[in-house]
Amino acid sequence: MIDAVTGAHIWADRFERDLTDVFALQDEVTVAVVSAIQPKLLQTEIAVAVRRRPENLTAYYLFLRAMQQFYLTTREGVAEGVRLAHRALELDPRSALVAALAGVNHMQNILYGYAADPQFDRKEAVRLLGVAMNLDDGDPDTLAWTCLISAFMVGDCESAIEMADRAVALNPNSFSAWNGRGWVYRVAGLPEEAIRSLECAIRVSPIDPRLHLTFVGMGFAFIELGRFDEAIVAGKKARRQNPSYSGTYRCLASAFAHLGRDAEAREAAARLLELDPAFTISAWIARGGQSNAKLLTEGLRKAGLPE
Repeated sequence: MIDAVTGAHIWADRFERDLTDVFALQDEVTVAVVSAIQPKLLQTEIAVAVRRRPENLTAYYLFLRAMQQFYLTTREGVAEGVRLAHRALELDPRSALVAALAGVNHMQNILYGYAADPQFDRKEAVRLLGVAMNLDDGDPDTLAWTCLISAFMVGDCESAIEMADRAVALNPNSFSAWNGRGWVYRVAGLPEEAIRSLECAIRVSPIDPRLHLTFVGMGFAFIELGRFDEAIVAGKKARRQNPSYSGTYRCLASAFAHLGRDAEAREAAARLLELDPAFTISAWIARGGQSNAKLLTEGLRKAGLPE
């Protein structure tokens, strides 16, 4: 695949299979091509948006730039994501997807411990959830984000599950839909289904820049199932994807502590505190979405993190 404007090489691959069932082969190639091309095209569009002069930005390019910041999961990235998403929404107030992204950024401010005013961010996240759903409750990517706000900020897992299930039904090839569904089921206390959904997310977008979030979600679910070795594998994969994501070290600290690997647990806990210096277990629980994370919380205590 070549960019017709610039001549840049975007993507190429080859497929070699035994020709036993031509229709199964066709389906397999289709899924493989879609899962490879979609995230690559999005990243190419984001790169173009970042290079554009600020005075030429449209709502869509602002949305793409907000997505780039969303991927970083840093304090500065979330703050810039909020700013860009709100600017995009001012230019296109009828965009449900932009409203949902703005809401998720406010949610991230709380979940990652970045919020200067958590009450404001929570209210904004919930307000934007309503805005997005009123504008378009049938878009799978919008549903993939609003279901997260419903689960984490509202605590309404029943509605969140309904949104997540509808998202994957509308687009079973959407990474956002499967990833959102996985996190929602994890929050709802259904770790087996969470893992199944997150595995689907990886299959449909194996090079997605949000994979660190997916692997951490799997790690949390593995911990609740007592599968601590698998949680460590998932946590290490997340760390390779994004070593600055604090959730990775909550996963690793808890899993190592449960296995009695105290030195490694303390090392992960120390890294967590570097990224989130104000972290306490009680504050993290208050951020939302942790009512069914009993073993995860127990492991954080065993790792010596402050109460």
